[in-house]
Amino acid sequence: MKSLFLLAALVLAALLVLVALPVGFVALQAVFPRLGEGSLQGAFSNWAQVLSEPGTLSLLGQTVALGLGVALVAAVLGIPLGTLRGLCRLPGARLWDLAFLLPFLLPPYIAALSWTMALQPRGYLYQLAGVDLGGLLHSRAGVILIMGLSTFPVVYFAVSRSMAASGGRLAQVARVSGAGPCAAFVRVSLPLALPAIAASLLLAFTLAIEEYGVPAALGAQAGVSVLTTAIERRLADWPIDLSGAALLSLVLVALALTAYAVQRAVLRGRSFETTSGKPVPLAQTELGGWRWPVLLLFGLVAGLAAAAPLASMVAAALQGTISGGLRAANLSLANFVEVFGDREGYHALGASLSLAAGTALLTGALGFLAAWLSAGRQLRGAGAIDALALLPAALPGVVVGVGLILAWNQPFWPLSPYGSWVILLCSYACLLLPYPMRYVTAALAQLGPTLEAAARVHGAGLWRTLWRITLPLSAPSVVAAMMMVFAVASRELVTSLLLAPAGLQTVSIYVWRQFEQGSVGAGMAMATVAVAISLVLMLAGLRLQARSTGAR
Repeated sequence: MKSLFLLAALVLAALLVLVALPVGFVALQAVFPRLGEGSLQGAFSNWAQVLSEPGTLSLLGQTVALGLGVALVAAVLGIPLGTLRGLCRLPGARLWDLAFLLPFLLPPYIAALSWTMALQPRGYLYQLAGVDLGGLLHSRAGVILIMGLSTFPVVYFAVSRSMAASGGRLAQVARVSGAGPCAAFVRVSLPLALPAIAASLLLAFTLAIEEYGVPAALGAQAGVSVLTTAIERRLADWPIDLSGAALLSLVLVALALTAYAVQRAVLRGRSFETTSGKPVPLAQTELGGWRWPVLLLFGLVAGLAAAAPLASMVAAALQGTISGGLRAANLSLANFVEVFGDREGYHALGASLSLAAGTALLTGALGFLAAWLSAGRQLRGAGAIDALALLPAALPGVVVGVGLILAWNQPFWPLSPYGSWVILLCSYACLLLPYPMRYVTAALAQLGPTLEAAARVHGAGLWRTLWRITLPLSAPSVVAAMMMVFAVASRELVTSLLLAPAGLQTVSIYVWRQFEQGSVGAGMAMATVAVAISLVLMLAGLRLQARSTGAR
């Protein structure tokens, strides 16, 4: 029992440092504007000034409008496609799933840069088809559409899995009982999928309001200014406004939490569940005469969301010069040679892979222990461990970056990770900790407590039980989560821009700065490498997770 409390104390301490400390300093700095001077005077004195600025209300309104617009695009694309995937026997269903996984794997800022190359005046679309859509690219609607194409897979996968799991079989029962196709869908399939639809739309909204890369890349010319870019400007432009950045960060967090509260209120009393007590068999209907129109719809969306930005990215990476256009004589591997031969690019790739590996190991270990401690154990502090481990899921990356700047720039620390690679490791670990936490929690729920109890009865101690029983059985889920963490951490942008010390570049910083300097080909070559690594690791993690789930 003493070992258990010691382990819980160590895990709680790690979570307090990684999660609670930066969040707490954001709140403190917002309340006490002179905190950096070591003074707690003037509490709330800057709130009226910051919140009454003419631009603040506009920032809030544009952020909400952007989130709602992206959620609407995600709903228009994701709900119909997810419904067809879940309820109908779709030819090549797994290939379509893979195609719709690609835009989610492509970092939004890389997708935005790829669309810039394709749609800008005399861009790839103009060169191939003579069509100029530069006006759409640099408009509010264009920003929403690009972000929606990157975000709709979260709705598609949630709806398709929910429909397949419950809606199909029960809808067939309704049809047998005399209901028409529309009535069976509206009265049975749709209500069963409503929680998944609402949760996925909430996620699309929060992903949109937390996004930094797309508004930063396209927002200035499109007239879109949101909270994330405003927070970054307060930290980057002189004079630096730490208190204002902290206050806007709290507003952003409050906006995300408000969206969650609205979702809960909308769904209260509207959830449905089956009472058979057994898994519902998968029942899918034939498309019949709708086969080719449905396949055309899937192909059109896959082309816009996945093929077009990926093709634009690869084309830019293979061009010798951007001015040379899409000609065979202008295609070469020179940009890839530059990335791997240039010391700056090589070090950026090495730094990202090293930080991603460290983040995967740290979050894998901490997530496993936190999930195990909070999985149904009557342990004091288990609720706090669970809440802290999942809290980063509601924290925008820019807020985590601001919190770490505020937390570790205080003069009273004898040692500080700020100004070294450790601060990036802390930021990545804080943001991505929910991945292993959720994966391992699901795995432990399938194991049950009997195996550990049997090991303890036969004399095994706490550490031996964890090492010989619990960890091996949950290892596939832990490894899958670590692969996911590695893939996402290797291309993370906003905290890298905020926190990277002088002389250290990551893949995302390298790509961003290459575009700023006009070296588009080198930036896209690095982006291609990063996306390829992410794709391989994500697919391996999903396959491993599917195998482990099927095995139990």
